[in-house]
Amino acid sequence: MENKRKTYYYQKVANKYTDYVVKDADELMSFLMKVVPGANRTKIKGFLTQKMVYVDHRIVTQYNTPLVKGQLVQISNRGNKHAFHNKFVKILYEDAFILVVEKERGILTNAQPGANQITVKTILDEYVRRQNRTMSVHTVHRLDRETSGLLLFAKRRDVQQMFVEHWRETVTDRRYIAVVQGDMEKDNGTVASWLKDNKMFVVYSSVRDNGGQYAVTHYQTLKRANGLSLVELKLETGRKNQIRVHMQDLHHPIVGDMKYGCDIDPIGRICLHAFKLEFIHPITKELLKFETPYPAPFCNLLSEKKA
Repeated sequence: MENKRKTYYYQKVANKYTDYVVKDADELMSFLMKVVPGANRTKIKGFLTQKMVYVDHRIVTQYNTPLVKGQLVQISNRGNKHAFHNKFVKILYEDAFILVVEKERGILTNAQPGANQITVKTILDEYVRRQNRTMSVHTVHRLDRETSGLLLFAKRRDVQQMFVEHWRETVTDRRYIAVVQGDMEKDNGTVASWLKDNKMFVVYSSVRDNGGQYAVTHYQTLKRANGLSLVELKLETGRKNQIRVHMQDLHHPIVGDMKYGCDIDPIGRICLHAFKLEFIHPITKELLKFETPYPAPFCNLLSEKKA
């Protein structure tokens, strides 16, 4: 039954694309001019501009992209009607199965139960429904409202479940950068504790099992200056508010995080950004790596000379 279900799923996906297999090394424009019926340069450029062309399941927009023998080139049968532009969300990667985006601070990943509000999910739902009115995205993991950075969404519930069921084997690296209050005592270390919500929706930490979820955060201090520290954090587990609580445990709360013990807010935001994400694609089995620059305001806090 499971194999039949998966076969049906892949058939449904395949029906949305016209497939071409590369037989000899070529450039994308030249290849499409040869294989697409009635093709001309204007038509092919239109496909590329509308993000309708995939190479090995990855959207490609460069006309001179090199191709090698054996690669799969696909043209979507449902072109995007408009380019994607949004002040809160930037698409970094898209294929037939997943979306990787960078979100700005100030927007939720998902809506709260019963709430009607703009979130990263609602923005992406509107985007994918330009291609298929019945389509929606499925959240793989979340970031807090005031945390910026990399997020992963699945275009199909089957793919979402592949990530959820095999998270530890699939997601190989998740890292954050943070500015914390005070000079970190150690250059590196690990924080481990049980995390649990209280009635006020504040997560608290215990070194003993309190019935909550076990959480592990690894950290490395990159710089100390101006009474602050720049810290890189690697998650071994992904719990609600995990980094924020663990930095409070170390008595170095994240700058701007009044909820978890900080008493300064110099740039009007929590100084936490998810800058790195690596995972094995559940369909293609390719290792995908994404990294964004550290936010400039974070670095500026440690470079400004105090009078």
